[in-house]
Amino acid sequence: MRIASDWKDYEVIATGDGEKLERWGEFVFLRPDPQVIWKSETPLRSYKGVSAIYERSSTGGGHWNFKSRVPEEFTICWRNLKFKLKLMGFKHTGLFPEQAVNWARMINLIENANRPISVLNLFAYTGGATVACLSAGASVCHVDSAKAMVDRAGDNIKLSGLADKPVRYIIDDCFKFCARELKRGKKYDAIILDPPSFGRGPNGEMWKIEEGICDLTKLVGQLLSDNPLFVCLNSYTTGLQPAVMKNILTLSLPKGAEIDSDEIGLPTKEGLVLPQGCTTFADFSKRTKQ
Repeated sequence: MRIASDWKDYEVIATGDGEKLERWGEFVFLRPDPQVIWKSETPLRSYKGVSAIYERSSTGGGHWNFKSRVPEEFTICWRNLKFKLKLMGFKHTGLFPEQAVNWARMINLIENANRPISVLNLFAYTGGATVACLSAGASVCHVDSAKAMVDRAGDNIKLSGLADKPVRYIIDDCFKFCARELKRGKKYDAIILDPPSFGRGPNGEMWKIEEGICDLTKLVGQLLSDNPLFVCLNSYTTGLQPAVMKNILTLSLPKGAEIDSDEIGLPTKEGLVLPQGCTTFADFSKRTKQ
């Protein structure tokens, strides 16, 4: 398992009974987590200093129950990068901290490439990977179907002092955008895919990862440049094991990549590792250019 262990502004304090207690900067939140099926030794709701609890509804969704004042927006840092957070509907904050393990790997590959690197970030959300790649010197095409999330990515880029870096924002269905880019003859050196299990595009396009991921990764393989650097594919879907995702990339991408697939997780103060999906990474950096 790959563990995102270099956070200072974020930590998982404790887990149990379907929930996780987390510190985000100076605030402590209690949120549901479907992976946490074990019991907690001490009831998490008895923890002193909880800022807000996400209360689930029996009819679906839920709401935040505030125990102390939390600003509508606040900022946390990872290394020298800054991210604007907000307690949003369906328990989200606008950032997935486990992805820092991938950001570090991308930064390392881009910085060591010693050449211009163009990145396509699909299902790019609020731009964690976009910010990381820009900070390493890459140019990024940031694609997501939700305008509000793309706007927040722009905020994160500005917060991190990267507003002058080459980034292109696209609000579109990722599959349709890739198909058009292929027709236009566009190529990218690195491609990131962070698809949800289920979602809809800006015009109601339906996405189910089990039905769409193979066709999408085939498009991705065709969008890679002649000298690619990496492809990163994330999955949060129960049942899609790392080996499954590795097989999909192996069948979709050009030959020559070192492909590894593993769970990613977050360390907890109680000495556990909280699993947070899996990442499949195709590294072309050692490939001999044909």
